[in-house]
Amino acid sequence: MPSKSKARAIGILTSGGDCPGLNAAIRGVAKAARNTYGIEVFGFFDGFTGLVENRFMRLTDHELSGLLTLGGTILGTSRNKPQRMPGPDGATRDMTGAAVETCRRLGLDCLVCIGGGGTAKIALHLKKQGLDVLCLPKTIDNDVAETDVTFGFDSAMSIATEALDRLHTTASSHQRIILVDIMGHNTGWLALGASLAGGADVCLIPEIPYRLERVIAAVADRRERGRRFSLVSVAEGAATVDQSDPTKPDEVLDVTATTSVQLAAALEQALKMVTRVTTLGHVQRGGVPSPTDRLLATQLGVKAASLIAEGTTGVMVAIRGDQLVPVPLEKVAGKKRTVPLDHPWIQTARLIGMSLGD
Repeated sequence: MPSKSKARAIGILTSGGDCPGLNAAIRGVAKAARNTYGIEVFGFFDGFTGLVENRFMRLTDHELSGLLTLGGTILGTSRNKPQRMPGPDGATRDMTGAAVETCRRLGLDCLVCIGGGGTAKIALHLKKQGLDVLCLPKTIDNDVAETDVTFGFDSAMSIATEALDRLHTTASSHQRIILVDIMGHNTGWLALGASLAGGADVCLIPEIPYRLERVIAAVADRRERGRRFSLVSVAEGAATVDQSDPTKPDEVLDVTATTSVQLAAALEQALKMVTRVTTLGHVQRGGVPSPTDRLLATQLGVKAASLIAEGTTGVMVAIRGDQLVPVPLEKVAGKKRTVPLDHPWIQTARLIGMSLGD
């Protein structure tokens, strides 16, 4: 018999960029909600767009079967916000009222929003409109505030690490410098973790503005020591000291597109070594989730269901050590978890001789 629950029906949606583990999280929420607490579960299509447009399906055992190892999200996702929903004419409209009305019409006791920091901001907006909401933290960038880790990060780091492993062999065979673009517009968790695991020689992250001369010197030093190749990982949001200077706003534009290409050209000119750029792009976000992400997403989903059943909403489920804890959305929305400059990963990188460009 299902355990007693204060909730009778809930909705689930996935919002923002896709990442491995979303389906595992949907499965974790829905299976625990249905089988343990007797809660009916609705899944909205394409993020908040489906909520506004009243597009959904009931999640039964049939829909949940086979989800654990499946990448992407069966519900689809989008970056649309109810308060700025694009219309047929291209203009944006505030459709918050329609989102609230959908939840009211279905009799939802809580809306589970699976996403990153942007999703938390939207969920907080809906909370202020009177909806009961709950968030789960996902993103390959690992930058959601108030949680030790997000699901999706481990899978993406494994993919980036494998790419570095493969590029090692071709870089060494051809005595080249290879720059690897890794996602992470605001934070360097993914680039730094993959660089440590994959043996990059230089790692450039948003938290540490780099100097071109330091990068050139690091590669030149390797060559003088008989290392005829180098791997340089570049996080999406990495910037030079000048580019990160707030007094020079024009120089922060289009950092992602120009950093690696310009850096590669500068290295090739200064060192007279053939230099190539590899951009991993959306490969990092796709595919089968790692066992670690499957486990984390399932745990977070089950915890979400138990919190809803006991009447706790307005929170994000965070992982702290080996504990899953509810954190008020007000502490999460609008905040980023960046790499602290004294973080053990930073210290490890420096102690093994990896250049961070500073």
